[in-house]
Amino acid sequence: MAAAAHLRGHIVFNSASNARRHTQAPAPSLSRGRLPTARKPPVARCQRHGVGALELDDGAARRPAPRFLCLHGFRTSGEIMRRQVADRWPAGVTSRLDLAFPDAPFPAEGDSPVRGVFDPPYYEWCRFAGEDFLKYKNFGECLAGIEELMVRQGPFDGLFGFSQGALLSAALVGLQQQGLALNRVPRVKYVMIISGAKIQSPALAAKAYANKINCASLHFIVICGQATVTS
Repeated sequence: MAAAAHLRGHIVFNSASNARRHTQAPAPSLSRGRLPTARKPPVARCQRHGVGALELDDGAARRPAPRFLCLHGFRTSGEIMRRQVADRWPAGVTSRLDLAFPDAPFPAEGDSPVRGVFDPPYYEWCRFAGEDFLKYKNFGECLAGIEELMVRQGPFDGLFGFSQGALLSAALVGLQQQGLALNRVPRVKYVMIISGAKIQSPALAAKAYANKINCASLHFIVICGQATVTS
């Protein structure tokens, strides 16, 4: 049975409780279009924190902060990504977002690139079969775990990913638009990408990027320590 991601270190930055609900549809078939199959993962645990509200500029109404599921980088953790965002992003930005930081469902199978900077434990979303990054051992289980987390702890308005989490965030939006993933949750409206990449598997890439993604996006491209922001 696939492991489920855990929302340890989930934080809410001055945001509103999201009272929206969605009706669960039948479980999606990840094998549609020959995507890897997966068994249903166990339910993830989540800790919710205090609530607030965002006020519209005209002061005439109030609305919930957009809620993002944050997918951390390869062999790091939700807590590490939480610290990176909370410690380095301006309060004027984080105060307008509702951010949830889960750990990936799979313990790291090798050494972490952040060892010595951030303490373990470390986790990974996808595991590669080989050094060329063309094949995944658990892609279907990974997608099923993320979807189950979104079903149980959502709804979420967007995905926010760093590194491997960024790769997954972009791919999930494309797969959802084609009915190949995240069929039990509302349509992802926003995606934020930091140091993202394209799936290297030709078969998976052909499905994830088959059509133009109709989703508002913000991209942080890091080159030699300098960040460029595009949307």
